[in-house]
Amino acid sequence: MMKKKSISASKASLVFFLCQMISALDVPLDSKLLEELLQPPTITQQSPKDYIVDPRENIVIQCEAKGKPPPSFSWTRNGTHFDIDKDAQVTMKPNSGTLVINIMNGGKAEAYEGVYQCTARNERGAAISNNIVIRPSRSPLWTKERLEPNHVREGDSLVLHCRPPVGLPPPIIFWMDNAFQRLPQSERVSQGLNGDLYFSNVQPEDTREDYICYARFNHTQTIQQKQPISVKVFSMDSLNDTIAANLSDTDIYGAKPVTERQPVLLTPTGSTSTKVELRGNVLLLECIAAGLPTPVIRWIKEGGELPANRTFFENFKKTLKIIDVSEADSGNYKCIARNILGSAHHVISVTVKAAPYWITAPRNLVLSPGEDGTLICRANGNPKPDISWLANGVPIAIAPEDPSRKVDGDTIIFSHVQERSSAVYQCNASNEYGYLLANAFVNVLAEPPRILTTANKLYQVIADSPALLDCAYFGSPKPEIEWFKGVKGSILRGNEYIFHDNGTLEIPVAQKDSTGTYTCVARNELGKIQNEVHLEVKDPTMIIKQPEYKVIQRYGQVSFECIIKHDSTLLPTVIWLKDNDALPDDERFLVGKDNLTIMNVTDKDDGTYTCIVNTTLDSVSASAVLTVVARPNPPFDLELTGQLERSVELSWIPGDENNSPITNFVIEYEDGLHEPGVWHYQTEVPGTQTTVQLKLSPYVNYSFRVIAVNEIGRSQPSEPSEQYLTKSANPDENPSNVQGIGSEPDNLVITWESLKGFQSNGPGLQYKVSWRQKDVDDEWTSVIVANVSKYIVSGTPTFVPYEIKVQALNDLGYAPEPSEVIGHSGEDLPMVAPGNVQVHVINSTLAKVHWDPVPLKTVRGHLQGYKVYYWKVQSLSRRSRRHVEKKILTFKGNKTFGMLPGLEPYSSYKLNVRVVNGKGEGPASPDKVFKTPEGVPSSPSFLKITNPTLDSLTLEWGSPTHPNGVLISYILKFQPINNTHELGPLVEIRIPANESSLILKNLNYSTRYKFYFNAQTSVGSGSQITEEAVTIMDEGKMAGILRPAVGAGTGYSETLFATSPVTHTVRPTFYKGKEDWKKEIVNGSRSFFVLKGLTPGTAYKVRVGAEGLSGFRSSEDVFETGPAMASRQVDIATQGWFIGLMCAVALLILILLIVCFIRRNKGGKYPVKEKEDAHADPEIQPMKEDDGTFGEYSDAEDHKPLKKGSRTPSDRTVKKEDSDDSLVDYGEGVNGQFNEDGSFIGQYSGKKEKEPAEGNESSEAPSPVNAMNSFV
Repeated sequence: MMKKKSISASKASLVFFLCQMISALDVPLDSKLLEELLQPPTITQQSPKDYIVDPRENIVIQCEAKGKPPPSFSWTRNGTHFDIDKDAQVTMKPNSGTLVINIMNGGKAEAYEGVYQCTARNERGAAISNNIVIRPSRSPLWTKERLEPNHVREGDSLVLHCRPPVGLPPPIIFWMDNAFQRLPQSERVSQGLNGDLYFSNVQPEDTREDYICYARFNHTQTIQQKQPISVKVFSMDSLNDTIAANLSDTDIYGAKPVTERQPVLLTPTGSTSTKVELRGNVLLLECIAAGLPTPVIRWIKEGGELPANRTFFENFKKTLKIIDVSEADSGNYKCIARNILGSAHHVISVTVKAAPYWITAPRNLVLSPGEDGTLICRANGNPKPDISWLANGVPIAIAPEDPSRKVDGDTIIFSHVQERSSAVYQCNASNEYGYLLANAFVNVLAEPPRILTTANKLYQVIADSPALLDCAYFGSPKPEIEWFKGVKGSILRGNEYIFHDNGTLEIPVAQKDSTGTYTCVARNELGKIQNEVHLEVKDPTMIIKQPEYKVIQRYGQVSFECIIKHDSTLLPTVIWLKDNDALPDDERFLVGKDNLTIMNVTDKDDGTYTCIVNTTLDSVSASAVLTVVARPNPPFDLELTGQLERSVELSWIPGDENNSPITNFVIEYEDGLHEPGVWHYQTEVPGTQTTVQLKLSPYVNYSFRVIAVNEIGRSQPSEPSEQYLTKSANPDENPSNVQGIGSEPDNLVITWESLKGFQSNGPGLQYKVSWRQKDVDDEWTSVIVANVSKYIVSGTPTFVPYEIKVQALNDLGYAPEPSEVIGHSGEDLPMVAPGNVQVHVINSTLAKVHWDPVPLKTVRGHLQGYKVYYWKVQSLSRRSRRHVEKKILTFKGNKTFGMLPGLEPYSSYKLNVRVVNGKGEGPASPDKVFKTPEGVPSSPSFLKITNPTLDSLTLEWGSPTHPNGVLISYILKFQPINNTHELGPLVEIRIPANESSLILKNLNYSTRYKFYFNAQTSVGSGSQITEEAVTIMDEGKMAGILRPAVGAGTGYSETLFATSPVTHTVRPTFYKGKEDWKKEIVNGSRSFFVLKGLTPGTAYKVRVGAEGLSGFRSSEDVFETGPAMASRQVDIATQGWFIGLMCAVALLILILLIVCFIRRNKGGKYPVKEKEDAHADPEIQPMKEDDGTFGEYSDAEDHKPLKKGSRTPSDRTVKKEDSDDSLVDYGEGVNGQFNEDGSFIGQYSGKKEKEPAEGNESSEAPSPVNAMNSFV
């Protein structure tokens, strides 16, 4: 059969039944085509065969049919024509065959009972409906009857009969009480299929007077009620009491007690029964038994198994239900009722019959003139049904003859049909249990080809997927279909194409070059037609970055990527799913263009996330799993088992591990007796273990809790377990850290660490403290003290060893015997001083002291070491005393020597030695005097250079602050510095120690010199001090002005003047145009100056003057600035980029100033300032502005205190800083420490002034730029 690509749902009411036969045509489901083609009638809707109606409502008998032209309708009733025009209560719906019988306006439903059949007819044939049997519903009342009360003995069986009235259809039965409450049912009490209420055995609680059977008739929506039935159950006790009241004491009385009985079947009766059921129905078999105890029902099928998936048990297994039965379900079914006393059984023989059912129903046949066809009607049933044919509702034996038709049992064969062969045929299959009726038409058509697919239809497919191009067609005879690519292309053939019977062209794997126009051509002997369709092949949609598996901690953030690539002409939509469902409506889920982000992840976010990309042509997806991990949930259901005096077993149930396996469990305990509310660590076990055997201590009220641990962290603690109080016992252990140390010379203080509460093992914790003097044959002295941690023994000898022990005890007894420790009674001050103190001077700053140890008995305590007190008496070079500052060095243990570092050279010292114990220091040894030898001196205290002339300089200095011996001379070295900062030859002069000034002569004029100055003792030279100075210029040499470089490299409004070098003077530079003279003061060491702010194209006169010993001299020159810029130039100062640049420069300068300020406050100098300080010329004096005379010039920096390492101040005085050398503290006291051998720990280090360079080594000298900066 050929397949259609698409069917509109709105056209379903117009469809043909398709036929299936050799050479048959398919009529496409096209509305326009169907409107034009002739079609025999087809019944589309009819009422059921057995139609029970509500007698209070109108009767509607349905009959709907279609055909071309539209069919007309007629009815028969009980086999004869039913003339509806003669009955005012009966109408037929317009354009329909449906009858409406008006009962609500006076009609009687019973009057219209009967068998109805509808016929739909047009020029092509006639179709008939089933025989429709109309019966009104009935719900009769219960017949009046007198119901006697039921008196039943306890344990007997009982059946309450319902016997409802016969209705149509049969009613639904149920039992209720007067309060309209359903009566409870059970294995003992239940309702049978016939509606009766069965009691397997009655009990006293079954007594009641309102057992009511109800019958509900659904068609009429009515419920009929039976008269209430009364049940009275007599128990054995009440029955015996009644008998006893009516008999004399001598009578033998008493009913038998309730006896148990084996099962007996209440229904069905007998040992066997039969049951007939029709194929496809529901088979219901029932067995209800009496007995005490209540029997249990079991079902089996003899010689087979109960059918799986179709077998159900109802009514407490008393009813066997098999749905959709077939002939294979025939057989013997046995029910077995059993209790402890025996069993009963019943066999039901089931036979399954079958009303007719279709094997092959006839189907509509559409043929072309001259074609052949077949109608087949095959049915089955039990017994086998009879097949009969009708043509247009008339038995085929008496129907008009048709030479193209031949009947062969269940088949009609058509040969070489013509248009007059069109008809509707009916097949009837019937047996004693029912019948089947089917209509099938034969429609002979002659039609030219038609293409039903829309012209120029556009198909779009994804590359590498199939493309199906439709060419829905119709024609009779059936047209042939051909496909072409392009308007003038050749016919398509080959394995790359598949041609379907319904005209569809399939391209199994469409490629980009498959794009184009395709033409479908349909032709038969009556004509030819063609249609064009268009194919576009698109690039597939791909996910090039798929979401990946993620593991995230709770409350974290996670993101899944989904980056796609698609055809540019397709608009993709991205949808995210969680576990194949829409994302939760939660603002934590943020869907971006290429990703999904989940904020503040929770446990509910765990799952599979899928990115789905849809276009109009394809869909792709990718998934990733999100695993949310967290600390585990706390364990629960803690249970203590196996409680013993010293152990217990703890078990628990782990909480949720939250996707991170539990690695271990930590068990903690609380001692509610001694430390309530405080939890202590007990032990821990692996994460796979949920029980642990715990060791316990006596006299502890234990509670336990468990903490689960995984890689993320620790869970919250579990709820505490139940409390467990262990029994009291003797202490297991004694106090620890027992010590004996005297606090006074005549006592012994015994201390220990008390036992903790759970270590006491019982109430009444005390301690037995025992002591005796060591190495003396004394008895132990003992005392029992309360729960304390100290006991003082008084009246002991000074510093005597004692044996000590402390034993714990409680109300139940003593702890094990404790171990002994050695302690000492109190110490006293040492009695004697060290003797034979000797001093060996190693050098000018280090000495070694020796002494003899004191006898240990005289120490009277633990020997801790020796202390050496030493102090400087006077300096041998100055013979002047000063404040005595004693220094102390401590030497641990029994040492007999030590080193004294940090001594001052050429000085007199004293020292003494004392022994030290835990109580304090002993008496001092006699003072020992020693002297240190000479050392090298410190640098001179200052160096000042004054009175510069053309060829001489005067030097003045101060003696060293620390001569460290007898000065023997001073060493002066100096060398010239030229304009390129190169050093000249070095000259050395030795000066007697008693001199404090020197005049250097025969120097070069206008020359800078660098001086190096230090002092000497017999040991050697000390550190040096440096200074620079300049001789004055030759007054005969006048400062000259070189021709200015107007605007050279600096701009048209600036002029650079070059002058011959002049040193040690300050000169004003004058320049003037048409205005008054202006002047600038210039550093005398400079040889140029830049004039700024000049007017372009203007003549100026410049005068440069110098001040010497013979007065003021000057020189003049005239120059002209360059031309002004062209007017078209834009003023740079107004440009935005220039203003922004200037702002950035200003911000950078501000930052540098802040940094310099911070560094300056920290005591340092930045390099530029150091250079300025190094090369500033203090001899240059400023000129007063008003009269051109020299005034006093000073730099503010010159008045600031010199920092360490700064240059010489302006008064040429160099002050030596106080010595950096100080006594490095050694030993353990306040002042220092020594190694085991008494050697000094640490090193001395110091920085020396670099030696003056020999020859022409480079040295920094003043530059014109630095000199200019000093005036900015």
